[in-house]
Amino acid sequence: MTNENELLAGVPDRLFIGGHWVAGSTGATLDVNDPATGKVIKTIADATPEDGIAALDAAVAIADEWAATAPRQRGEILRGAFDLLQQRKDDVALLMTLEMGKPLAEAKGEVAYGGEFLRWFSEEAVRITGRYGSNPEGTGQMIVSQRPVGPCYLITPWNFPLAMATRKIAPALAAGCTVVVKPAALTPLTTLYVARLLEEAGLPGGVLNVVTTTRSSAVSEPIIADPRLRKLSFTGSTPVGRTLMKQASENVLRTSMELGGNAPFVIFGDADLDKAVDGAMAAKFRNIGQACTAANRFIVHSSVAAEFARKMSEKVGALRIGRGTEEGVGIGPLIDDKAVDKADELVQDAVGRGATLVAGGHRVDGPGSFYEPTVVTKVPLDSEILREEIFGPVVSVIEFDDEDEAVRLANDTEYGLVSYVFTESLARGQRMIDKLDTGMMGLNVGVLSNAAAPFGGVKQSGLGREGGLEGIHEYLAPKYTLIPNS
Repeated sequence: MTNENELLAGVPDRLFIGGHWVAGSTGATLDVNDPATGKVIKTIADATPEDGIAALDAAVAIADEWAATAPRQRGEILRGAFDLLQQRKDDVALLMTLEMGKPLAEAKGEVAYGGEFLRWFSEEAVRITGRYGSNPEGTGQMIVSQRPVGPCYLITPWNFPLAMATRKIAPALAAGCTVVVKPAALTPLTTLYVARLLEEAGLPGGVLNVVTTTRSSAVSEPIIADPRLRKLSFTGSTPVGRTLMKQASENVLRTSMELGGNAPFVIFGDADLDKAVDGAMAAKFRNIGQACTAANRFIVHSSVAAEFARKMSEKVGALRIGRGTEEGVGIGPLIDDKAVDKADELVQDAVGRGATLVAGGHRVDGPGSFYEPTVVTKVPLDSEILREEIFGPVVSVIEFDDEDEAVRLANDTEYGLVSYVFTESLARGQRMIDKLDTGMMGLNVGVLSNAAAPFGGVKQSGLGREGGLEGIHEYLAPKYTLIPNS
């Protein structure tokens, strides 16, 4: 593994536009901080709206050429990037830990997960198919073909810097689309590194363009308003997603929205409790709780609630807090002080309404933006912690007495991304698949994301799917042609 200083020195510090690394139209810069120390780790280019349009210009200029590129060639470039990522996996993991704060072991897991999107869609590039057949009347032949939607604008969040980039970039390139990517200003370095890997893998200039900026709205608005853009994909908060959908409606853009979550984690009285606790630790504390798939509300049968809380508190108490690069650290920093403030406000609101604080519940003195892993039980139903996405290392427990009540509590949210259910009853598990209003469900597992599976939600958690067989179709438009019989 390269040491920190050498690694950071090798990460591009400029915008990637038209196959060139450029300083931007004004030369403005932004600082990237290590949330574990609060110190600046690298200064990079800060794009202007003019830079954003220049990136779109580059994507449009090569769009037809890239769309006509042989699928095998597109796939080989993605596979080449995957191979390069595997060669440098330790460096990429360290880079994510430095800019985002997650423990190094988790960062290595993200490299494995994020890399799979490059490999999966390198294989899907050559499997884009249509259909052919006689129309029902017998008067002609129907051809349904698939065409790339065109230039795409991809907006990625800060919490999974590699996986969120590859989950959007890989299917777009595999489908034959060119892209402009805007990573979050808090964690832009990993996306710049991915761009460098794709460049090394032979991606033609202009197919992928990266603009890093602190002026997200100012840069995004003119790109979305440009009639040459044909697709918008966004991962982030529901309020921002709603705003972007309104902007996208002006040009009737294809949109994919992966938005907020408020995941229920339901534990029935017949569950294997040790298995449920292990699943809960994975579903809650992965990425320090900063994941849209993180379990937010632990809905536990009253017969096992006390035992679950005790076991969770023991596990939580054993987690070591510290900088993600340190040996044995299980809880790194939250992304910034605002995230700490939010987690603490939600915990204090719940306790103020009558919840019981079982473990944690306090800020950790700096440097860095740390919050103790926390367990609160007997949370009143009017608590904000049950309504808002926590995005922090906090377990909130409510109890239920029968299956109907569990379903009602689980579905009592505007969100519908993912749910988790632990039960030893196969019949009950099948009922939960049908009854829980979420786009994904983990049955007796705490982590379910996979490049080969469709990722996405219902209700206010968004629309469209990423990954799986469905993922590439977000970047394809079917075209129907009728050929009359002679």
